[in-house]
Amino acid sequence: MSDLPEPVTNPQIKYTQIFINNEWHNSVSGKTFPTFNPATEEKLADVQEGDKADVDKAVAAARAAFKIGSPWRTMDASQRGRLMHKLADLIERDRVYLASLEVLDNGKPFAEAYKGDLGATVDTLRYYAGWSDKVCGKTIPVDGPMFTYTRHEPVGVCGQIIPWNYPVMMVAWKIGPALACGNTVVLKPAEQTPLSALYVAALVVEAGFPPGVINIVPGYGPTAGAAISEHMDVDKVAFTGSTEVGRIIQQAAGKSNLKRVSLELGGKSPLIVFADSDLDVAVETAHNGLFGNMGQCCCAGSRTFVQESIYDEFVKKSVERASGRTIGHGFDLNAEHGPQVDKEQFDKILGLIHSGKEEGAQLGCGGDRHGDKGYFVKPTVFYDVQDHMRIAKEEIFGPVQTIFKFKSIEEAIDRANNTTYGLAAGVFTKDIDKALTIANSVLAGSVWVNTYDPGLLQAPFGGFKMSGNGRELGEYALHEYTEVKTVTIKLPKKC
Repeated sequence: MSDLPEPVTNPQIKYTQIFINNEWHNSVSGKTFPTFNPATEEKLADVQEGDKADVDKAVAAARAAFKIGSPWRTMDASQRGRLMHKLADLIERDRVYLASLEVLDNGKPFAEAYKGDLGATVDTLRYYAGWSDKVCGKTIPVDGPMFTYTRHEPVGVCGQIIPWNYPVMMVAWKIGPALACGNTVVLKPAEQTPLSALYVAALVVEAGFPPGVINIVPGYGPTAGAAISEHMDVDKVAFTGSTEVGRIIQQAAGKSNLKRVSLELGGKSPLIVFADSDLDVAVETAHNGLFGNMGQCCCAGSRTFVQESIYDEFVKKSVERASGRTIGHGFDLNAEHGPQVDKEQFDKILGLIHSGKEEGAQLGCGGDRHGDKGYFVKPTVFYDVQDHMRIAKEEIFGPVQTIFKFKSIEEAIDRANNTTYGLAAGVFTKDIDKALTIANSVLAGSVWVNTYDPGLLQAPFGGFKMSGNGRELGEYALHEYTEVKTVTIKLPKKC
């Protein structure tokens, strides 16, 4: 890939401490935890392990930074935007290093990290920097001699818990709208992938953010994550991850101070391919919509429904494409496919692949590990999959494509909706009536027509049903980070 810069194949790991009040700290407990290279299974570094005591310190710093009269609260909104632009500029400056760090800590191919993740990180921060001075209320023509207007004020201290599949990009998705609206942040990166978030913390200081505005506490979900979710001085928690953990966070928030909660959770997203589609384009799009990031994507097109008249040809081409997918270390610029993030995920995927074989799905390719070192799973295609099978119902979060056969549009809609999830869906057809019927009928937060997961940061993203609540990205994300205050002034007379 000649348009790619050379990665830093041995990036120095510079930051492994807890970031509070623009300073680096060791954990109160003195504990650390290891982070590993999933391609080699070797330890990269020991990271300070934050827990409740460290979260308490971070929340206190965020609360002080949010106090009326503080530098952050009195700062012009346009200046907040300039700080966010500066942070984006610094990430762009260090883009090669950060992409290389993602390869090391997460395992994804360098091209995917550099072009996809880091590009989206910079663009997201710049997008929300532009919103900073455009969050405004309304004047309302109420009855009587009254003047009424609304103010959109920041919620306060926002706890943000991010996943391991897009580590640095998820930092931007979370802090972007929060900062644009004037909030302060306590963010917990995933314990599998803390390194890029901690490096961004150093850039926060360089950009000139006041102390306490952004705090980053690495640690485990049951300790640091729980402390954020339960904290009485956290006004909102935003979480991206599994539906199982989302339930726990919502319960914790309800038991404490009824803090606002937004959840972007799992999916089992259908991609419906009609017989009138451009077959080669549909095959390639379905392939990328599933195997991108080694299948570790919440909105992956993990249930591919193909109309019966083109089913056999679609399966044949899909197996050929998956069989030819190049597997290798993320620093190999020819590699399309890296390892899974850790052994737990690796074992879960292989277990679900085994269940597919046991329950009678036909294996087109893959089906086991690649090599004997690293958490590599071969790109796997199952066909003749039935709706009752585990691989048809459970979120695999790995490189396993499941292909189903359908006859009519009515059948496709019913089966697409036969899931507890509702994050995304796609449809391939040249018939606008079919496209709109699917778009209007499938229960999903996003529906893509003749494309899949185009990654539009200006458009809202989130789920129906057990895929979560609230929206990220676009203007809609700003609604999650503001309180609406109504102000009414009595006038001397009606005018």
